[in-house]
Amino acid sequence: MKKILLLLVIAAGFTACEGDQGPPGIPGADGANGANDRAQSFNTTINFSAPDYSQLVRYPESIDVFPGDMTLVYIRFEQVPGNNGGQVDVYRLLPQTLYTDFGEFQYNYDFTNGDATIFLTGPDSTDFNNLTTADLDNQQFRIVILPVELVSSSTVDVTDYQAVMELADLSAADVIEIQN
Repeated sequence: MKKILLLLVIAAGFTACEGDQGPPGIPGADGANGANDRAQSFNTTINFSAPDYSQLVRYPESIDVFPGDMTLVYIRFEQVPGNNGGQVDVYRLLPQTLYTDFGEFQYNYDFTNGDATIFLTGPDSTDFNNLTTADLDNQQFRIVILPVELVSSSTVDVTDYQAVMELADLSAADVIEIQN
């Protein structure tokens, strides 16, 4: 009898009671408090010309850049045969220095949270009038914006374009094409 009574007490202890649902809680903040927590990328094609050999690239309206975010600019340096018979783009991080018969020059950039300026620079001895159309026209650039949270939590080599795209969880389908 004592065992049955003990079993009834234990069974009553495991019985759950459910009442009315309480009031809803206070609404929380969405995502990262409004900050961009996802990497973003876009392409632009530039033609450089005298006298300044620079081009201002405004970010698409769909892209927000916050203080501390890292902006990286890559130039499509060449295309190589891919494993499936097509061509694969090879990107290199700017600045990128090229050496020619008439001197050296460099593709470089600077940026703000609303735009980037991509420009050519070189020593005073470089005569930019000697650049060919292949150096100046239809230069393709990919701009990747990494949120500060992503950058600070990683030790990615930013010169490795593929590593940056993997860290950012971006694919070619995520890259926005803009006209400049």
